[in-house]
Amino acid sequence: MMIGAFFPLHTFYTEKKRPHSAKPYQYLDNYVQYNFKNYQYILAMLFAIEEINGNPYILPNISLGFDFYNTKYTEKDTLVFTCLWLTAHVERKVLPNYNCKKRNFTAALTGTSWITSAQIGTLLQLFKFPQISFGPYDTILSDHGQYSSLYQMASKDTSLTLAIVSLMVHFRWSWVGLILPDNHKGNKILSDFREKMERNRICVAFVKMIPATWTAYFIRFWENMEDTNVIIIYGDIDSLEGLMRNIGQRILTWIVWIMNIEHTITYDNDYFMLDSFHGSLIFRQNYRENFEFTKFIQTVNPNKYPEDIYLPKMWNFFFKCSFSDTSCHVLDKCQTNASLDLLPRHIFDVVMSEESTNIYNGVYALAHSLHQMRLQLLQMQPFENGEGMVFFPWQLNTFLKDIEMRDKRNLEWRQTKDSGYDILNIWNLPKGLGLKVKIGSFSANAPQGQQLSLSEQMIQWPEIFSEIPQSVCSESCRPGFRTVTQQGKAICCYKCTPCADNEISNET
Repeated sequence: MMIGAFFPLHTFYTEKKRPHSAKPYQYLDNYVQYNFKNYQYILAMLFAIEEINGNPYILPNISLGFDFYNTKYTEKDTLVFTCLWLTAHVERKVLPNYNCKKRNFTAALTGTSWITSAQIGTLLQLFKFPQISFGPYDTILSDHGQYSSLYQMASKDTSLTLAIVSLMVHFRWSWVGLILPDNHKGNKILSDFREKMERNRICVAFVKMIPATWTAYFIRFWENMEDTNVIIIYGDIDSLEGLMRNIGQRILTWIVWIMNIEHTITYDNDYFMLDSFHGSLIFRQNYRENFEFTKFIQTVNPNKYPEDIYLPKMWNFFFKCSFSDTSCHVLDKCQTNASLDLLPRHIFDVVMSEESTNIYNGVYALAHSLHQMRLQLLQMQPFENGEGMVFFPWQLNTFLKDIEMRDKRNLEWRQTKDSGYDILNIWNLPKGLGLKVKIGSFSANAPQGQQLSLSEQMIQWPEIFSEIPQSVCSESCRPGFRTVTQQGKAICCYKCTPCADNEISNET
């Protein structure tokens, strides 16, 4: 039983854009750029598959496997890879409605971007082929009229804006910038932020909407950025990739970035000790840590999984092992104790990320759906002559929908997430340390006044940042209103309320 895995593990880039003479949209000076931190996606899926295959009570006498396709290409390439997987053809020739190998396909795992899942879903929808998205929850993907066989493992960020605004109120930050993607998700979260910030007398210093073509936006983007030293960044990993790389190339040591993603911290040989992200805060949905996954990672090496083409590259890059470009195998001169858990956390993290947790849960959701369908098929037509289970992938939708409608937190196999958030503080001084330390949490279900919990003594702030309240109240506004002043000038007016009141308002 094969799972199709469509993960972003590497991409191509060009420096001089020397066009290929015969192949359109391709360049002669193409280079591969690996995102090894995303390799955890492969390991989370492999970990779940090995657990299931070793469990005699789930899918007995049936083994799960997977085919991997990289998705960091154009929409055309993503759709071609999807067709190649559906037809099981390895010669890059697509034969619609024909399977070149006799094997059962089950479902596709897609992400991290909603755009990637939507592109693949448009094709899979034609066949009612099951698709499990492991990226952030998106309202477009929840439209079952358009994507009737797509299931999202991520939960809704229903209290994220309340959590972030609670932090603003706690530190009395009243002059805050917003950086959001220029799409439906950015517009929705902007509306949510404006509502909650106005209710709690917090001013929006500026709003920057990031277009899909980030490179054309460089010059205008950094205008007026000095107006505040607290900036909220919201989006998914793919939509923010260009922004995060550009911030990392600058020295912005007076800004606290408040983010909803654990971006990949990369470093060039620039020999700077200071980092723009040091002291930033990340809101991450909290979930139980899977310690067995950490133990599993310690056992992973190229000899254990010789078919894996990424492990030899990692052993070559980070452990200086000899490497064969032709066979993609590690040759010799390798450390005997080399292990992924020895790498710095900004390169590879052994703690299961939110996306990896969704992948793990998605594989188990698929396995339990297959198990329930198998029991039903056995009652209707017992397998004879040693024949295995034969089915059409669309038949799985009934069972996947049943799991989706149930309270997912009550499923014993699921890596559970709570309705709250962990607050992480980036410690990256000197540059390269790359630690993400939990300094607090937020729970929307806690009593009023107890939702936000912080260990302020643990927080490391940016080098030139001051957490002193940014503004004071003034009576210079028109009657019935109050003006907040910043550096001697009025910036916004609110209805008259006690200025010293530090309680968060979450009225609906």
